[in-house]
Amino acid sequence: MKTLGVYLTELLAAYGVDTVFGIPGVHTVELYRGLADSPIRHITARHEQSLGFMADGYARVSGKPGVCLVISGPGLTNTLTAMGQAYSDSVPMLVISGVNALGKLGSGNGYLHELPDQQALASQVCAFSHSLTRAEELPQVLARAFAVFDGARPRPVHIEIPLDLMSAPADHLPLPLRPPRLSRGAAPAGELALAAKQLREASRPLLLVGGGATAAAADIARLAELLDAPTLMTINARGVLPAGHPLALSCTPSLPAARALIDSSDVVLAIGTEIGPTDYDMYADGGFTLPGRLIRIDIDPQQLFRNRAADLPLLGDAAASVAALCLLLNGPCASRQGAERAARARAGFAEQLDAQSRDDLALLHQVRDALPQARWVGDSTRLVYAGNLGFDALAPRHWFNASVGFGALGYGLPAAIGAALAAAPQPVICLAGDGGFQFTLAELGTAVESDTPLIVLLLNNRCYGEIRAAMQAVAVTPLGVDLHSPDFVALARAYGWHAERVIGNGAIVAAVQAAAGRRQPTLIEIPAPAPGQ
Repeated sequence: MKTLGVYLTELLAAYGVDTVFGIPGVHTVELYRGLADSPIRHITARHEQSLGFMADGYARVSGKPGVCLVISGPGLTNTLTAMGQAYSDSVPMLVISGVNALGKLGSGNGYLHELPDQQALASQVCAFSHSLTRAEELPQVLARAFAVFDGARPRPVHIEIPLDLMSAPADHLPLPLRPPRLSRGAAPAGELALAAKQLREASRPLLLVGGGATAAAADIARLAELLDAPTLMTINARGVLPAGHPLALSCTPSLPAARALIDSSDVVLAIGTEIGPTDYDMYADGGFTLPGRLIRIDIDPQQLFRNRAADLPLLGDAAASVAALCLLLNGPCASRQGAERAARARAGFAEQLDAQSRDDLALLHQVRDALPQARWVGDSTRLVYAGNLGFDALAPRHWFNASVGFGALGYGLPAAIGAALAAAPQPVICLAGDGGFQFTLAELGTAVESDTPLIVLLLNNRCYGEIRAAMQAVAVTPLGVDLHSPDFVALARAYGWHAERVIGNGAIVAAVQAAAGRRQPTLIEIPAPAPGQ
């Protein structure tokens, strides 16, 4: 007899799933029955929050949904933080959990892992949460999940399977060789034609590009060149126009130079960006405005009217819509001095950086040039904050982190493991601080176990540096922010990593280059003074 657990594995494989992240438990044993003999690899994390972050990093690099298998109760609640990060950043994630057997749900009798309403908890951080009541529901529910991933704003989906259904007969359920999949379409033709006309007639056009546009990189570069328009990329869009492109602006719109460019633009085309405060007003000074005419392209109809409502909303896929705009423009427009406008903004931005951020950016770019194929995954730490201000990525999906939006600490190491599994053989660099690293440092073991040779640059200032500085800035005596940290080098070596402590940019670059030649994961600890010390 084929059980529903075995059928689930076969169905996931039919949808192209090749990796799942999980921690087996008594409430998911039946979901593992067919996994060992399937083409799907299983990555075992040390904590469910980490496996969710791994699935997130895997999805961002691969473009496919990250899939998690978790037990009911604490397995799911531990995963909710990672689901919240993925929900905030529009990352496709499929979380499949157990739940108590039908007839025992929400009884209050104290069954193992029992929650009053597990589905209600999950529903706050996903596109939808579904609890199976019959085995026959599974094909339809999984099709709905992939419809979200393929055709709507991608976000997590949660499916919970009662324990008694996991072992239910499934021989009668259909198994498509190639399940039907959705593809997103362009915005309506008439509205695209109006957008093309307004962009063609603009004297100072500007593109604002967000993480929802990473799949449209080639078309966006073409559009920017046709319009001669500077292109400002948010944190999750870095690399859509590569470093060195004369129209590329990899600088935060929260600094005056970028805001001056936005204010002086008469028509702004925003593509796949929330225009949200953690990108556009990260210092919460209320200084961001967008006075010009705004055209927005987004797959989410509500997002077209959030933060700054579009004057011309275009509901559709970024890549398809931008490709259509390029055709409608029918050749390059007259010069709008786009490269000169971008160069002035870059020069102004460089002048407005503080000395520490300038030094940190210089180090990041030196490492990037030494290892140009590397993907960068970050936690909340000083090097990441500097990179978010102005890191020039060489390609899309090569710079992402969890320091903005939902802002979950501890993201860096597990997300980098997921990214490295998807990016292999390209290298992955994880940027972490000693505080956030200790949230999930047990995943050092997962990296070795999964044969994932990532590189960690660990900035160790022995404190929660950002919070310590924030306390000092408002004359609050720092409390709870100074940390006892282990010997990270010795700890990493105990897990089977190569590890060393390095000082100075030249030595750091050399250590990264050496690490790229190893099959073994590498931790490079960078000692640093705490803020104000």
